Amino acid sequence: MSQESTENIENEQLHNENVSENQEIANPVLSAEEQLEEDLAKEKDKFLRLFAEFENYKKRTAKERMDLFKTAGQEVLQSMLPVMDDFDRAMIQISKTEDENLLKGVELIYEKLKSTLVSKGLEEVEVKAGDAFNADFAEAITQIPAGDDMKGKVVDVVEKGYKLGDKIIRFPKVVIGQ
Repeated sequence: MSQESTENIENEQLHNENVSENQEIANPVLSAEEQLEEDLAKEKDKFLRLFAEFENYKKRTAKERMDLFKTAGQEVLQSMLPVMDDFDRAMIQISKTEDENLLKGVELIYEKLKSTLVSKGLEEVEVKAGDAFNADFAEAITQIPAGDDMKGKVVDVVEKGYKLGDKIIRFPKVVIGQ
């Protein structure tokens, strides 16, 4: 081999080594950039998930707070229900008397109490004799023999039911036909 061809081969090898060194140097830079981009994408994803989780938390606690406000007086209203029942029974008995002033006075107090409770969100659950019995909205306390037309239907309402907003706080107690 000639010296010139040997030099050419050596130069070519040096050139190839330089190119490969440059590629090795360039590759870590590219991989470092890629690594940074990948890390940035991971952090963005983590941030978005955390943000979404926080938004869900805020919505959930706001809903719970609203539910709490809606039913905050539930305990007090439930304790007033027996008083309403007593008033209902008293109204039936007082209406049998001939004393108009007594009847008007008790009606006035009864209506005032009733309107105050209604203003706080209390509503009566509407169940009357002849309605089909639905266990989701009434509590059957007994069954009595009845004709075919009253089978599975409400025969009598023993105690009124009440709801606060959409939640039933006391189910009506009914007698159903068998």
